[in-house]
This record gives sequence, C-alpha cells and structure tokens, in this order.
Amino acid sequence: MATQKLQVIPTIKAGIIYGLKNIPSLLGMVILYVLTVWIPYLNVGTTIGLQKAIIKIGRGEVINPLDIFAKENRQNLGDYFLLMGLMSMGIAGATAFMFIPGLVVSLAWGFAMYFFLDKGLSPTKALKVSYKSTDGEKWTIFWVVVVACFVFSLVGGLMFGLSGIKYVGWLFAILGVAVYLIMFAALVAIEGVMYAHFSDKADEIFADKIAAKEACGCAAPAPAPAPEPAPAPEDPAAPAE
Repeated sequence: MATQKLQVIPTIKAGIIYGLKNIPSLLGMVILYVLTVWIPYLNVGTTIGLQKAIIKIGRGEVINPLDIFAKENRQNLGDYFLLMGLMSMGIAGATAFMFIPGLVVSLAWGFAMYFFLDKGLSPTKALKVSYKSTDGEKWTIFWVVVVACFVFSLVGGLMFGLSGIKYVGWLFAILGVAVYLIMFAALVAIEGVMYAHFSDKADEIFADKIAAKEACGCAAPAPAPAPEPAPAPEDPAAPAE
C-alpha cells in the first residue's frame, strides 16, 4: 500500500500532539541544546544528538534529553562532514540560479542527514534517497514549516507586544519566551513526523526496486550450496571386524 501524501495541517497537528505529550523531555533537550550549541566540538555531538532524537520522535519514542551528549554521537564524523559539505556546495550552486532552485534543492535534501544517521547510507546515497523520497512533496514541506513558524511567531510576537503593559508586562514577556521555546520544540517534533513519513516512503521505494529486479531476473542468483564432502576411502590394510 502506497504511503499517502504529506498534508500540512495533519503534520503540524501530529507534531504538536507529540510535543504536548512529551513536553518535559522535549523542552529539556531543546534548552540543553541552546545552552551548549556555542561550545566548540561539543556542539557537533549535540547537533547529531538532536538529529538522532528527531529520528526517535518520528518513531513515536520517548527521548532522553541527556542523549544529545552521548559519546557515540561523534562517531563517523568524516562522512558526516562530507555529507554537510556536499549539501552546502550543492545548495549554494543551485541558489546561484536565482534562489528558487536553491530552495527546491534544500527541501529535497533536507532529510539526507536523517537517512545517513538512521539507515547507515553513504553521503551520496543519503542525498539520492532524500531527493527521491521527497519527489512531489517538496512544496508541502515548505508550507508545513512556513505555517508552523507563522502561527508560533504571531503568538510570541503578541506576547512581547503586550509586555509593555504596566504591572503585568513582565508576565507577557515570560510568556513570549515560553512560546518561542515551545515553537522550537514543536518544530523539532514536526520534523520528526515528516521524517517518519519520508522514511516509510523510502522503504517502499527500496521494496519496489527489489521486487522489480526479482521480476525481471536482474537480482543476483543465490549462491549454490556447497557440495557435500566425499566419504573417506576405507583403508584396505585395516582388519575386518
């Protein structure tokens, strides 16, 4: 059964629902990330930890905020930075053609890092799978992000706008900060929901390719079973029993 198309409002709603159910751990992770993102080298591990948490969110798992500091997050950094470099150069080159191609490519490759971390794909394979799985849904991704950011920014801006009210302005200022923290956490959850969708879609693409190879006989034949060893010859000098 083919995966249904990504939809803007249901995707945002699913991300918010996850965020509300797991608000302590999600906010804790976001706050820890914001506090440590400026520390050299440590910020590499915490960024990868945040990306791995997004993968877990897509699976509906409960995350541990301290997992962003796990040592294994800094494994295989060579391929990680290679993927980042390929993405940066490709998007920069596409942006040179009047911005829109750069936006399209950034949306198409937006989930490559998750495919790299989750499925163990090579940097180039992760880019190809991300591009293929987002085919036909790139602008839906764009509108999911735009609508979610607009709504939260509108509410947060309203809170800060009311912070000038005498006596109670400080309360609205605190609410404004809380809204922006919740917005960051919700966007992380929404990203996880979108990755789950495209991960399922990529799995279907892989399954279809394998089925097509088997149907045309293109798949590599299974290795023939090894022949059984011949029985050892009897020793003619051995005495008969």
